[in-house]
Order: sequence, then C-alpha cells, then structure tokens
Amino acid sequence: MIKRLTYLAQTCSWMTVLTTVGVILLFLGFLGWRGIDTINSALLFGNTPPWEAITGRLPVWHGIWPACVGTVALVLLSSLLAIPLGLASGIYLAQYASGPWKRWFSLAVELLAGIPSILMGLFGFAMILFLKKTVAPQANTCLLLSAGCLALLVLPYLILMTQTALEALPGELRLAGTSLGFTPWQNIVHVLLPAAGRGILSGVILAVGRAAEDTAVILLTGVVATAGLPSGLFDKYEALPFHIFFLAAEARSDTELAQGFGAALILLMLTAALFLGAYYLKSTFTKTWDHKDLMI
Repeated sequence: MIKRLTYLAQTCSWMTVLTTVGVILLFLGFLGWRGIDTINSALLFGNTPPWEAITGRLPVWHGIWPACVGTVALVLLSSLLAIPLGLASGIYLAQYASGPWKRWFSLAVELLAGIPSILMGLFGFAMILFLKKTVAPQANTCLLLSAGCLALLVLPYLILMTQTALEALPGELRLAGTSLGFTPWQNIVHVLLPAAGRGILSGVILAVGRAAEDTAVILLTGVVATAGLPSGLFDKYEALPFHIFFLAAEARSDTELAQGFGAALILLMLTAALFLGAYYLKSTFTKTWDHKDLMI
C-alpha cells in the first residue's frame, strides 16, 4: 500500500512538472508563431536608419526602440531604488529585529506585498496631484515617479526573500564568524550574505521580472505612446508593456496585432537578458566571496 501511494505521488509530481513545462512551451510556441516574422529592423526602428535611431539623432516613429530603452531605464532605476532598501530591511528583520517591532514590521511588509499594482499607480498619481497643489506646482508624472512606485511594488519580494534566505542558514554557520572574532556586521558581510546569495538572488530576479512587465503602475505615472527616447528622470517615456497593451487595444489590422506579438517576444528577450545579467553578477560576487580571505 505504501509503495502504491509513493508511486502515485511520484507520478502526480511528474505530471505536474510536465504539464507546467508543456504550458510554458505552448505559450512560447504560440507567441513565436504569431510574432517571429515581425522581428526585424522595421519593428525596432520604423523608417529611421538604425544608427541614427540608436544614437538619438533622429526620432523613431512606428518602432519600438524608444520603448525598449525606456523599459531598460525603468527596470534599472527601480532596481537601484529597491534593492539596497530591500536588502537592508531583510537583514534587519533577520538579524536585528525582535519582539513587537519585528511582528509589526513583518505585518507591514506582508500588507505591502498584497497591494494591487493599480493601487500603487493611483498612489503615485495622487502624490503628483498633492505636490502640484502644494509645494511643487510644476510636478508631473515622469520616469522617476514610475520607478519609485515600481520600487515600492517589488520591495516586499526583496525583503521577504532576503529575510527567508538569512533565517534558513544553519545555526553553526551563523556562529562561524563570531567564533573567529568577527563583529556582527563583519559576520553578515563575509559569512551570511555569501551563504544566502542564491536565495537573495531569487528575490532580485523576481523583482526585476515584476518591474519589467507591470503595466498598471506606469499607465498612471508617466508612460505615453510617443515620447521617444527618455531624455531625463523628470520626463515622459515609452515602455514595452504599455506599447503591447496599446497595440492590443488599438490594433486596426492584423499587421499591427502581429507587431504586438513581436513586441511581446522582444520584451521576453529583454527580460531574459536582464536575468542573465543578474546571474552574471551573482556568479561574479560568489567567486569573489569564495576566493577572498576572511578579514577580521
């Protein structure tokens, strides 16, 4: 009986994995079938010569190059805002917080994680309205506002993954640095963070993916359809998620709809490139940590 139950559980596990992989492959296959033929220089740059478009000498019309640049700028800026704060908050919860402070802070993080993205966009839009009526009449939606709202949206993932990765470390590893005379901060930097690097990286990758694909937040905080290349933190910009949404909602022909599928493929490739960059940084830091002598 036990052998049968074990065999049944293994079969169900394999079926679940195969179903998940099959659905992903089916989705990617459908997306590639509909959009692969549209991926060319015209999709990226329209009628603008590629070099002039890349260098910003000429504007790009009917191309997604400005949206690609805007998406990368948005993801990098939101990551720069969220990752340091998320890591610091996760370290505090795992290593320093205790008692009521830890319970209330953890509850606040969990509530923040449950906020829908559209509410975060409304928060950013309401903040701009407040600033326009009070201390900054010239305030307007912009790239920096979108990045800040996205940073708040992904911050809980970074905090929780950092906290979980650090708290999952065995007790003897926690005491290894202290037994060698390390200060608590040296123990965190030289021992605990390298050991928890894989778990923390998972939070970073999840945050990058969420920032790259979200549409509701940027829809209310500064993205437009024809802004061109982003020229500053306080200007409007284009982004691929909104461009795909715009094409899907306003498509007047099969060609425009196919371009939406092509833009979706480009977004997947761009996200994959960001993930590979995160993995490269992770492997670089891991090698540095592994070969660096422990300093007291």
